[in-house]
Amino acid sequence: MKWLIPYVLSLSPFISTAQTVTQKLQKAFQQFESDSQLKHAISSLYVIDAATGQVVFDKNSQVGLAGASTQKIITAATAFELLGKDYRYKTLFSYGGRELCVLANGDPTFGSWRYQTTIDTIIFKAVVNAFKNRWGSGISSFIIYDNEPEKSIPSGWIYEDIGNYYGAAAKNLNWLENQYDIIFLPGKKEGDETEIDTVSTYHWKYLINNCKTGKPGSGDNAYVYFMPNQVESVVEGTVPSGVKKFTIAATDNWPNFRFSSSFTNFTKGKFYYGDTDIVVSKSIRNGIGKIDSFLIKNPFYTHYSPSLDSIIYWFLKKSINLYGEALIKTFAYEKQGFGSTDSGVAIVKKFWKEKGLDEDELNIYDGSGLSPLNRLTTHAQVEVLKYAKTKNWFPYFYDALPEYNGMKMKSGTISDVKGFCGYQKSKDGKEYIFSFLINNYNGKTSGVVSKMYKVLDELK
Repeated sequence: MKWLIPYVLSLSPFISTAQTVTQKLQKAFQQFESDSQLKHAISSLYVIDAATGQVVFDKNSQVGLAGASTQKIITAATAFELLGKDYRYKTLFSYGGRELCVLANGDPTFGSWRYQTTIDTIIFKAVVNAFKNRWGSGISSFIIYDNEPEKSIPSGWIYEDIGNYYGAAAKNLNWLENQYDIIFLPGKKEGDETEIDTVSTYHWKYLINNCKTGKPGSGDNAYVYFMPNQVESVVEGTVPSGVKKFTIAATDNWPNFRFSSSFTNFTKGKFYYGDTDIVVSKSIRNGIGKIDSFLIKNPFYTHYSPSLDSIIYWFLKKSINLYGEALIKTFAYEKQGFGSTDSGVAIVKKFWKEKGLDEDELNIYDGSGLSPLNRLTTHAQVEVLKYAKTKNWFPYFYDALPEYNGMKMKSGTISDVKGFCGYQKSKDGKEYIFSFLINNYNGKTSGVVSKMYKVLDELK
């Protein structure tokens, strides 16, 4: 049995290396937790060896914490598995007796500026040309089939978020990512009133402007609040002085109306068939209930979204909450024929339970991580990341992850919550999968981030 000795000895450098990384993480994490910013916080770090699955470091990996946007990796991986990387949303355009009938199914990229094929004018031209080729003229109004559930905002989303672009809820018909710009004209000095540029701001008539002028360079500290049971929204906070104009983005809660208005304005006076405009009216109504099967089976034009791998790229890279909420509803739509957030969440939990995760590790309420009610474990996130590495769609998933601190990882931030999860290859060639979450820290987020980076640097 003497031949076993060299083999055992040959393994010792790897064992030593693993122990060294673990010890370094233990020391770094102990120092991290003793920091004054973490006095009342709870944190969790879970690290495994990507090749072997061996646990390298574990602190509170079974404790459920708010993960903020790091939760998007779960939605993204589920989407690749349930929908496939080539999945495309379809928006149908049919003609129903003088009415342009739009049959949407939740495409979050419809009208988005992020892709060449989804730019608003590109879509408008394609629809008009298809209509002219098929029907000629005769549209007098729109009907948008909008079987939107009464509960369109996920559970737990807070009042301070839902009026701002990152809190835009996913609809059956989404347009321009359900957001619009508010262009402010700041005053000359701090405390001055601001004005809204009514020429460039789409919903200016429905805005009550209480926004003030802040200090030069103070940035965007303005927030939009919906008024319950009203069409108006209130803008509070400040925008900086020292600039002629300053732009913030707000939620457009009526994307169907903006789509129909923009399409009408685009076609009016530009596209003719004989002496008749393609569109001669701005009237719009929503279709509720069962859709005529003729309209579904006989569209004169079908708009296809970019493929899922392209959607996931922007979803993770730019952390677009709208995309996550659309995807979670799509899981339910494809399985049950009707999209809702609650049904989609149940499907996500069931899917990962079947893969071996305890379903209570994913105590989630939405697809983006914006709800502060969400609780998930670092163990669950690492297991999802580990699973992703075994799939043929992994290169698209990996490419979509942003890079922070020289590491491929998804970040997440909501009030007093910070997280990172992803992959890191060390200088010696070993690859690690990790998740790092902190809840209820105090002080500035930038300070916590720099301290988290110091811990994660031990994986380099």
